Amino acid sequence: MKVNLKALKHIYFLGIGGIGMSAIARWFIANGYSLAGYDKTATPLTNALQAEGIPVHFSDDISLIPAEFLANKEETLIVYTPAIPKDHLEFNYLKDNGFTLMKRSQVLGLLTKSFYTIAVSGTHGKTTTSSMVSHILKNAGKNVTAFLGGITQNYGTNFLINESPEDVICVVEADEFDRSFLTLYPNLTIVTSTDADHLDIYGDHDQLLESFQLFVSQLKEGGKLYQRKGLNLASFTKNESTEYSLNEGDFYAENLRIENAEMIFDIVYPNGIIKDCTLLTPGFHNVENALAATAVALEVGLSPVQIKDGICTFGGVKRRFEYHIRSEKIVYIDDYAHHPTEIQAFLSSVKALYPQHKLTVVFQPHLFTRTRDFQEGFAESLSLADDLILLDIYPARELPIEGVTSDIIFNKVTSPSKTLCSKEAVLDLLKEKQPELIVSVGAGDIDTLIPKIKEWGLSL
Repeated sequence: MKVNLKALKHIYFLGIGGIGMSAIARWFIANGYSLAGYDKTATPLTNALQAEGIPVHFSDDISLIPAEFLANKEETLIVYTPAIPKDHLEFNYLKDNGFTLMKRSQVLGLLTKSFYTIAVSGTHGKTTTSSMVSHILKNAGKNVTAFLGGITQNYGTNFLINESPEDVICVVEADEFDRSFLTLYPNLTIVTSTDADHLDIYGDHDQLLESFQLFVSQLKEGGKLYQRKGLNLASFTKNESTEYSLNEGDFYAENLRIENAEMIFDIVYPNGIIKDCTLLTPGFHNVENALAATAVALEVGLSPVQIKDGICTFGGVKRRFEYHIRSEKIVYIDDYAHHPTEIQAFLSSVKALYPQHKLTVVFQPHLFTRTRDFQEGFAESLSLADDLILLDIYPARELPIEGVTSDIIFNKVTSPSKTLCSKEAVLDLLKEKQPELIVSVGAGDIDTLIPKIKEWGLSL
């Protein structure tokens, strides 16, 4: 689809409150376009967008679309999320009346086309890695635009705007959901993982792998692939490939140690070593993310000193290994992990940081299909908990599936203590248990518990 950005005046978003949609909305605002949008419910993100001057409404009502947006189709672009239901009144009106409609991913492909682009993909780790790359580059004075899938702690946003039109480096989180990343043709590509996920979209793991293979093949000529060791994607690109992992590869960590619940490590790469890097956002998986970020930072010309400073000052991303309380009485960490591999990485890292503490995990499964497809993996990873509090499944976009409840995970968990619990009863249960190390985990609405747990924990 050919769209001339210069001919557009108005951009209307269906699903503007999504983390990826709002980043694109902020690009259009920064570049002088007139914006408005719809979303199903108000959230902190939609509140922030309204505070930035974007009109947002929450009723599916054609009359709420600004009249000037409807008056001239040639000057209006409709950006929509695939999560918009097929019977949505506004969506169908705009489609039936000849407006130009593009998916978020198509618009992202359009915006990044003219930039030197670093795309970060993977079923796990892409938000933290893309945010880390963005911070390392910006901290070193590079002219960065970034479209991220999370709110960075360093900048308080999911979008960074370049300071001038020259020598722009664009960092983009390349999402495999709905094959969105196939709209991108990057100069540098990071692939952090290709584990089975989104099987409601792909059907099976082979189809997901095929999408990653296609994505890697879309590297621009002369570009480079950076893949976690063992992913075996090098044969799908004609370009140079580099491997990284915790213990082996072209980039790996050495002398990794834990001091005062922080991870300190050296980065070994083909031409040298960067000593004593400290992560404010710990986790063995985040050490690997730092290796990938280092590799691309070296490629675009940063020095080892600049890279180390960027890693050591990276504040992380909201809901990714996010500390809420670190006191003598209690430690409380929240994480967005919603796949068995992510949970395994997160919980094993927490246990390594706090080996003397009993670990209490509050987990909310996300999606009926994901719970059904990965029930064995969820049970295995959650069994790392000393005490598991398991919530009901958060359905998101899905209808219930017969026989699929949290029980299918719960019955297989081998933790010494486990409880099925409603979200409303979690706080009372925690008060009863009086844990010293708590983590909340999940991608649904479990984040609404964070202020309550934090308030209680700080009162101890």
